Amino acid sequence: MGRFDAMKAFVRVVETGSFTRAAATLHMSRTTVTQLVQQLEARLRLKLLNRTTRKVNVTADGAAYYERIVQVLDTLEEIETSLPHAAALPRGQLRVDVPSPLAALLLVPALPTFHALYSDIVLDMGASDRMVDVIADNVDCVIRGGAITDQSLMARKLADLPLGVYAAPAYLQRVGTPLHPLDLQDSAHRIVRFRWGRSGNGNGFPYVMHREGQSVKIHGQYVLSIDDGNAYLAAGVAGLGVLWLPDYMARAHVARGELLPLFPAWTVDPMPLYLAYPPNRHVSKKLRVFIDWVAELMAQHAARPAAITATD
Repeated sequence: MGRFDAMKAFVRVVETGSFTRAAATLHMSRTTVTQLVQQLEARLRLKLLNRTTRKVNVTADGAAYYERIVQVLDTLEEIETSLPHAAALPRGQLRVDVPSPLAALLLVPALPTFHALYSDIVLDMGASDRMVDVIADNVDCVIRGGAITDQSLMARKLADLPLGVYAAPAYLQRVGTPLHPLDLQDSAHRIVRFRWGRSGNGNGFPYVMHREGQSVKIHGQYVLSIDDGNAYLAAGVAGLGVLWLPDYMARAHVARGELLPLFPAWTVDPMPLYLAYPPNRHVSKKLRVFIDWVAELMAQHAARPAAITATD
């Protein structure tokens, strides 16, 4: 292995804070990564990393070297594709992580169009609602609903997804149909609560609803709190409580009569959808075209459609 392999190994150790995690993301052994970094230090005659039994810290020289070399590595692919005889279209592997409902209902069905345009891009997609560490997990970008709380990441807002309130017919038959959002505060009603992030706190919870200048906050009681979008939807369809859903998740279930929309005269603040990627990185051509494609796709779902009813 050569100098560039050593540079890549060093960058991954800095970004993950661990030789073991760096080795896993590079598909190398920990011994190989350690040797590559040692070779790099010997060549530079500099100590780049301080190693302890618990963690790895970058030295002042190592931090300066990292800032310069990460830009070099991130532009190599761009340089190669810009050569006169190189392929004009972007190519290579792109690691992305997206919410599972968004992947299943919107992104994956649209991917044939993306691959028709960019057949040389290989997507390695994680589809879950877990909070991915973009740096440590070596992900090129993530798409998430709600505000991006990690201020160290670069973020682009893709869309504001319209939200609605829904419940299963079985739930309404059992408990009764609420006529006002505040009815959900009554002891008889239950909501299904969605847990955001590692802490399980509600991002955007309590829900705020508006009508003719009036705003109310809905807390509600829940018998189930869950951190996966598909399971959250399944819980509502099963009649476990009232849901707040993006329209794209609710539409098919409303059409089949599995969910009924509530409070048609009220509106809910839309859910912002963001794409985030690591800081201090040159945005490669393959990532740039993916971001633009996703933004165009999400724009189709940003404007609120006609009211969803059971007869649509």
